[in-house]
Amino acid sequence: MHDSNGSLNVSRRALLRVSAGTAAFSAVGTGLVSADGGTGGSRDWFDRRCPDATLEPSMGHCAGASTDGCDDDHPETVELQTAVRASLEERYPDAGALVEAGYKPYFDTLDRDADGWSHWINPDYVGDDTVMDPDRPESVLVDNESWRSIGVMFVATRGGESLESPPAVYDEGDADDGDDVGSDGGTDHEGHSGHDDHENHGSDDHEGHGSDDRCSPWHYHAGLPGRFAWWYYRQAYEQDFADGDLQLPCRTPCMMHVWSVDHPEGVYAHDGPPAAYREQEPADDPGFETDAKPGSDELGWDVLPDDLVPEQRPEDLAALIPGL
Repeated sequence: MHDSNGSLNVSRRALLRVSAGTAAFSAVGTGLVSADGGTGGSRDWFDRRCPDATLEPSMGHCAGASTDGCDDDHPETVELQTAVRASLEERYPDAGALVEAGYKPYFDTLDRDADGWSHWINPDYVGDDTVMDPDRPESVLVDNESWRSIGVMFVATRGGESLESPPAVYDEGDADDGDDVGSDGGTDHEGHSGHDDHENHGSDDHEGHGSDDRCSPWHYHAGLPGRFAWWYYRQAYEQDFADGDLQLPCRTPCMMHVWSVDHPEGVYAHDGPPAAYREQEPADDPGFETDAKPGSDELGWDVLPDDLVPEQRPEDLAALIPGL
């Protein structure tokens, strides 16, 4: 069911039905250790279905991914970051503008570290045919103190379906890798040869494999928290449960950050910038009905109007899933 502004209100019964199915899947998938220390056949089944999945946060490199050639001063990086900054300043400067543009609150779903920034995601942009388009970023990253945008997260999907081999930002060794960023269907280089790294990686491992001339910092999440986060988005805002799709995905789609604020680890860094790098003047106005004030109150579920909050928040469903 959708409300008057197009936001999805998922019924408690529907999401509890979904969560029950997911909890059952997870109980089988994680393979709880038995008294004798064995995991039994359920763990074997989980490993066959999702061989690179982990219970702890982890990530892997998408096909053709490489950070070897990424340089903040490279003309293509400068052009992309400049375009992202212009888009955020003109179209998506703060949380209020994001709500008006159709973005949905995500709040990192299970961000228990409270690091002060969050993702907002736009189902229309996840479902369109553009890839790496600064004017239509699938997700915008927001500082929760100032309520202002600080970067974007591109999600490599076309028509809502994941791309196995997303386009590089640049590849000076490949003459075929020169389509315009953000063109309708023009940036998907699925035919590009590359290395698909399916090994497990901790959250600090972001080095892909590739040429020193290639910059393609795409990664996916294979850890349970990241998989749950994408599952929650798909259930709450895409209504996957209506088609009977209850399973957690084995991994998220490929994703890539581009920070509009300075970042000590670079433009494409995976982790958020320290608080000192996110400091901005608070948004002038919340942009939606709330008693909270940017700069004084932290942006989160509790300050949003009811029509922006799904009936079941992520933590309500995560409590039903072993390992979260």
